[in-house]
Amino acid sequence: MNTTKEKLREKRFRTRSVAGTLALGETLAEMLRPPKLVILRGEVGAGKTTLVKGIAAALGAAYEEDVTSPTFTLVHEYDGPKVHLFHLDLYRLETEEQIAVLGLEEMIAEPNALVLVEWGERFESVVKLADGEIAMEHGEGDERGLIVRWRE
Repeated sequence: MNTTKEKLREKRFRTRSVAGTLALGETLAEMLRPPKLVILRGEVGAGKTTLVKGIAAALGAAYEEDVTSPTFTLVHEYDGPKVHLFHLDLYRLETEEQIAVLGLEEMIAEPNALVLVEWGERFESVVKLADGEIAMEHGEGDERGLIVRWRE
């Protein structure tokens, strides 16, 4: 993540259940005001898509049950009254050339865009565009630890 623009803010969270991770989406929706591109970091099964479900629902862009992982489609879009939410999963991509054709710069050019990118840390071009990141890690059972870093 490019940290030269502004000082980063950081908050730490812990959730104890899937419902807690979904509910945390409401808090994060308040913190991550568009336009922003945020990288979602964490191992497979860390809860990245579950968190996006909570954020999308809190922003009125989609119902939780309508948000699915874009692993095979690469990009899902959800429109809310105040946000155009883009959810990307770059797990299957391998090169910067594959990233270039996605149109990330066009996505973040929209004044009401919130771009949430799973596996974005693997690509320098995505890291340079990022305004923040959410790092998630497994705890015991459904417990998750989250570190959120963002520029205002």
